[in-house]
Amino acid sequence: MTFLHVNGLRKQFGNVAALDGVGLTVTAGSRTAIVGPSGCGKTTLLRMIAGFDVPDSGSIAVDGVLLADALTQVPAHRRGIGLVAQDGSLFPHLTVSDNIGFGLEKKFDGREKLIGELLDMVGLERSMLARKPDQLSGGQQQRVALARALARKPRLMLLDEPFSALDTGLRAQTRRAVTEVLAAAGITTILVTHDQAEALAFADQVAVMRSGQFAQVGSPREIYARPVDAATARFLGDAIVLSADIRNGFAECALGHVAADGGLRTGRAEIMVRPEQIEVLPYDADSDGVTGIASQIDFCGPSYDVTITTDGPRPFLMRLSLSSRSVLGEGDRVMLRVAGAAHVFGG
Repeated sequence: MTFLHVNGLRKQFGNVAALDGVGLTVTAGSRTAIVGPSGCGKTTLLRMIAGFDVPDSGSIAVDGVLLADALTQVPAHRRGIGLVAQDGSLFPHLTVSDNIGFGLEKKFDGREKLIGELLDMVGLERSMLARKPDQLSGGQQQRVALARALARKPRLMLLDEPFSALDTGLRAQTRRAVTEVLAAAGITTILVTHDQAEALAFADQVAVMRSGQFAQVGSPREIYARPVDAATARFLGDAIVLSADIRNGFAECALGHVAADGGLRTGRAEIMVRPEQIEVLPYDADSDGVTGIASQIDFCGPSYDVTITTDGPRPFLMRLSLSSRSVLGEGDRVMLRVAGAAHVFGG
């Protein structure tokens, strides 16, 4: 069931089109991640859904109720939408308890009980209720901000890069905790982020934004394995893009005779192979296949990065991450094999 419906949304700031006809549907109880480079329009879209900006044209509806179009603008405080910003935006002079209960009526019966339950929900100890924000870690502050947003029982939660200020380990831990809380509460959620891995791990649906429009919307697996174009492929992770001749479900390219997902398509095309599809094997002079030379090997602990240049009249250079269990030296000759099918753009 469609819960959020954004249709033909446009917003102009001077000569710049921040949003250029954006459309998006989000089902009830799901998690959607909007991902894209800085300045692509994703935060503008979030602000319009929240009610902070007015669209020039297009519309926004939640649960069948129109919230905004060129003539209508339901105020932010009447939309039933929660928001967690990048820095948490906690009030520094208030305790954790007062921050969480900020939007609740002071005379609300059961107010303290609810605040305690909300703190439990986001996985923090009740002993923290009397602390000030500067006595909390970054991850703890973000959980308090989430508890504050949950206090008003929002029907839609907006997360505006809420984990970007955290270090790598804490970021993943906090994201998992927030995901579990929102899933348990059944709250429809939209996450805005520039972190591709975060978007893929968090969401049921990923929307890739570029220059004020969605380049592609789909499930994380779909858009990672079958991106609409090379720019989207590279934005979502490392991608090896090369030219190929397509015929009978196979691609002839610098990586050899490779299975391809282009259906009945024939002729010249661009294809994509993800680096994890490429197997690097010891050189065997008696075997047929694509060979290459290893160079620029950088040790990274559990893995190492290596540049491999294929042999042949048209050498192709690629950068791969290999397990450090592999023993590979500068100048070693290797054999390459592609596992699975290459993706044909436009196929």
